[in-house]
Order: sequence, then C-alpha cells, then structure tokens
Amino acid sequence: MTNKRIWLNIALLLCVASIVTFAYLGSLPLLDPDEPVYAETAREMLQYHDFISPRIYGDFWYDKPPMYYWLVAGAFKIFGVGEFAARFPSALLATAGALLVYLSGRKLFGERAGILSGLILTTSLEYFYLGKAAVTDITLTFFLTAALLAFLQRKYYFFYGCAALAVVTKGPIGIIFCSVIPGLYILLSGNWALIKRMKVLSGTLLFAVIALPWYILMYYYHGMDFIETFLGFHNITRFLQPEHSSGTLWYYYVPVIIFGFFPWIAFMVQAVYAAGKDKSDNQRQLGFLVIWAATVFVFFTFSQTKLISYILPMYPPLALLVGWYIDKAWSENAFSILKWATVIFTVVACILEAGLIYAGKTMTPNLYFPGIITAVVFAVANILQWWLSYKRNFRLVFAINIILMLFFSTYLVTNLLPTITPAFSMKLLVEDFNQYYDGKSQVYVTKSYRPGFMFYSGIPGKEKSDALRTKLLGVKEDAFFIVSTKEYNELPADLQGKVIVLATHEGKVLLVHKSSS
Repeated sequence: MTNKRIWLNIALLLCVASIVTFAYLGSLPLLDPDEPVYAETAREMLQYHDFISPRIYGDFWYDKPPMYYWLVAGAFKIFGVGEFAARFPSALLATAGALLVYLSGRKLFGERAGILSGLILTTSLEYFYLGKAAVTDITLTFFLTAALLAFLQRKYYFFYGCAALAVVTKGPIGIIFCSVIPGLYILLSGNWALIKRMKVLSGTLLFAVIALPWYILMYYYHGMDFIETFLGFHNITRFLQPEHSSGTLWYYYVPVIIFGFFPWIAFMVQAVYAAGKDKSDNQRQLGFLVIWAATVFVFFTFSQTKLISYILPMYPPLALLVGWYIDKAWSENAFSILKWATVIFTVVACILEAGLIYAGKTMTPNLYFPGIITAVVFAVANILQWWLSYKRNFRLVFAINIILMLFFSTYLVTNLLPTITPAFSMKLLVEDFNQYYDGKSQVYVTKSYRPGFMFYSGIPGKEKSDALRTKLLGVKEDAFFIVSTKEYNELPADLQGKVIVLATHEGKVLLVHKSSS
C-alpha cells in the first residue's frame, strides 16, 4: 500500500468527519439540561480562575471529573464563550476518534477495512450527533477507544495512559472498562501469559500519576463531601437506583443501538455473527472487539440509570467489526449480504421516516415539512440501494450510505433541529427576560431550566424546587419566575392573578410577581 493511498484515505475520512461534526456546529443554542451544565461550569472555571474544583452557580459541583470542563475552558479562551466553543472539543475528538479507528483498523485488518471502519463510525447517527453536542460522552469514548485499541495492539504504556485520561473524564467507568474488557479477553482466550507482558507494575504507576492527582486534590480541599457526592451518588447510587423511569426497561438499549448505529445496523448483526465464527488469523482481534462491545452493552443494561448516550463506547468496536465484515464479503464476492442489509435498512429507515412525519403531525407542526423532505431522501437512497444490491456493487452501496448521512447530518442541524430547539433551550426566553429584568429582583427557575438560564443570562437565580403554588403563597417581594407552561396553567385563578405573564416560548413561561399586586 503506497503512502499516497494512505494519505488520500486520511483526507477522505477527515473531509467526511469534518462535515458531519463541524458543519453548523455553533448554529443552534445549547440544549437543556445537559449542554449548558458543561458550558457554564467551564465558564466559571475561567471566572474563578479555579481549574481544580468545578463550580456551577458559584457553588462547588461534584458531578463529573474536570477533563471536559478543561477542554471547553480552553476552547472558550481561543474562540470566545459561545455555542461553537462549548461543542468544539466534542467535534474535534469525534473526528480524532474516527481517524484512530481507521489507523487501527488498517493495521488489524487491512487498508480497505480500516477506511470503511472509520467512515462507518463517523457517519453513525448517534456518534455524529453526540460529536456535535457539548457533553462528555465523545471525550470518554475517545480515551476508552484509544486505551483498548492500544491494549489490542500491545502498546501497554499508551493503554495505561489513555485509561487514566478516561478516569479523569468520567470517573470509575474508565477503570471498569479498561480492566474488565481486557480481563474477560484474557480469561476467555486463555492467554494468561499476556499478563506478564502487560507491564502491570510500571503501567499502574503511570496510570496513578495521571489519574490520581485531581482526585487527591479534591479530597484534600473538600473531604468526604466530594467522596460521598461524586463516588456515592453520581456513580454507585445512579448505577443501583434508576434516576429515570427508563432504568427499569431491560431492553432500553436495543432500540438505541438500532437507531443510533443507523445506517450500519443493516450489517451489524451479520458482522458480529461472522466474527464469532471466524477461524482465521483475525480471530484474536475479532474476539476482543466482540467482548468490548458486549461488555459495554451488558454493563449499562444492568445499570439502573440509563441514558441514550451511555452506550456510545460500543460504536468504535462495532464500526471495526462491520468494516472488517464488509471488506471480507467484498473480497469474497458474498453479494447475498447486500440484500439482507438492504432489507434491514428499509425497515429501520421506514420507522425513522414514520416517526418524523408523526411528530410533525401531532407534536411539532414545523417539523412536518422537513420530515417529509427527509423521508423522500431516505426513500430515494433506499431505492438506489435495492438497485445497486441487485447489481452487486459493494462500492456504490457503501457510498450511498455515506452520502445519505452527509445529507442527513447537515439537514438535521439546518432544518430538523431548529424546529424543536426552542422547546429545549433557554436562549430566546432569556432575551425576553433581559428586556424586563430590573437587575435586583429575585429570580426563581425550574431546576431543568436553570443551567441554560445561568449560561445565557449570567444570573444564577434560585432553584424553584417547590410547586409554583406553594412558592407564590410565600413570596412577598418582587420576583420573576421561569416555569413550564403546564405548571402555570395548573394554578388556580386567584394565584394566576398574582403574576403577570411577560413571555412564553415553547412550553416555558416568564412570570413576574409584583409586591404591590
């Protein structure tokens, strides 16, 4: 393989990855409740000149380790405080993750399998969506991927170093996956001699030097309050007790994978099955990738707190498995897989299309026309896939999927998401609030709205934990309230008469209570 071909593949991958992650990165406001939390915490790091103890609303905040806050704070220094900078670290590491998968894939399975894997990862629906979001999941996935691929390629010091960075990104989950996955691989393969070659003592020392200083400093400054909140609540309690009702659904992540790994879900089941049966020289690598993906899936299935983004670390090994499988079938002229893949693609695409159209008809009318456009494009892509599958053209079937996701990723942020973001962002309501606020009255904000309100207004407000009815009965002074429209509508008429509605935006309402009223 010539260096020219490698550089062309890198250029192709970076071009595709940059389009799906960086295009219109700062065009949408930060979406509550998660994105403003990370952006605001990074902003307050700069405000207080404290890069050890994360804060939000001026109070210490023990939710996550500091890695993503550091990255966003750095982006704020370079680009200024705003949506683009808040999302820039995710976009950069999503692109770097796709490049990492390509470079590793070409070493493990060959050049074509490598570039297929990189393109598959970067165009997977959930991966590119989270690559455009100011949340920690892409950062964690990048360091876990780098660590586990380093282990697979026997670069052990790099493995320990990246595992430590995963721990500085999201805590004990970095230790769990970087110990359980290699451990299961050694156990199931019976390759006990590998332990002797892993440089356990020196590698553990390297891990400790990178991972532990922040935790030691946090314990030194904040004592057991940090331990009980960070380790006790945000890790152990959330694993054992559901934070959301979805935690009780054992099958929660099945539809998440089906739609999150779209369009490559069409090949995923066949790829995992083929990897399990493979007896070639690739057996070791394939077995590790299957263990990796399965461990992430099983762990979060047992976790009682479930979020769509949690299983993102599954996608790199799945991308490598699917890339290997398509390359193998392509080389062996196993054209039958194209027909089965097209059938699966048709079913999943139809469900997505129906969901968009249904949402436009029943929930968000502005979504109806963009949903129709998306459905038409998906249908055209589907027809082309059927025809190209009949023609037995692997290259163009793959290219159609890439082109489809390039369109979808761009159309998502330019036409689909703008119709629903007002319901999930405080930016427009804060613009109205700024016109009315007197600069001194107390502001009460519903918990889920508070991070976005703080980021866009610079005013922390008070969390309105009580029912609006109770809060109004106790308020004597002038005060502003930001609550849901539903909560306001449930007030009795006499209490509605105590407040003035200043503005409403997509399910949110800005109220003012005047002490003289």
